[in-house]
Amino acid sequence: MRALLLRHPALRPVAKKAGAFEIRLTAGGFAGLVRVICGQQLSVASARAIWGRFAALPGALDPAIYLTMSEAEIRATGFSAGKYRTVRVIAQAIVDGTLDFERVETLPAAEAIAYLVAHKGIGPWTAEIYLMFCSGHPDIFPVGDLALRKAVGHALGMDNAPAEKELSAIAADWSPYRHAAALLFWKYYATVLRKAEGIAL
Repeated sequence: MRALLLRHPALRPVAKKAGAFEIRLTAGGFAGLVRVICGQQLSVASARAIWGRFAALPGALDPAIYLTMSEAEIRATGFSAGKYRTVRVIAQAIVDGTLDFERVETLPAAEAIAYLVAHKGIGPWTAEIYLMFCSGHPDIFPVGDLALRKAVGHALGMDNAPAEKELSAIAADWSPYRHAAALLFWKYYATVLRKAEGIAL
């Protein structure tokens, strides 16, 4: 963050309004990816409650064991039918050896995203959030995130929230510190716009 603000002093007022925040990292691999999927389109409180119930199921965080579990057992934790199926496809890919998280860790951001989204059920946002919060990749900015679009538009005095393509061009200037920039604008969104609690991780 210090490097980002040093290189882009125009973001200092944004940081002042946003306030301090901490980097949050969580375990990667199957468990990490499932946790990202669990939190999609849910409030922080709901996602945490569902994740707590799911993670407490014996063997649920092991892809091979997950494949032996019934849909009813998984959905009883709060997973939707779609999330149950998505996680099942991912678990199968891991068991088959087509999804290798160790390989993900060796790839540059764009290649890592492309590798992850090549697997059914993993979209760009899911891949980007995984790389940010599980891999700790320093140069990711999820342009499809509505909170980020609104925060950037508001903080930079734009008439409207930028479209994904426009936001991508704006964020490109913050490379190689786009992870820090994303955290800054999420905090700005939560603090200044007061319309969200943040990401469910």
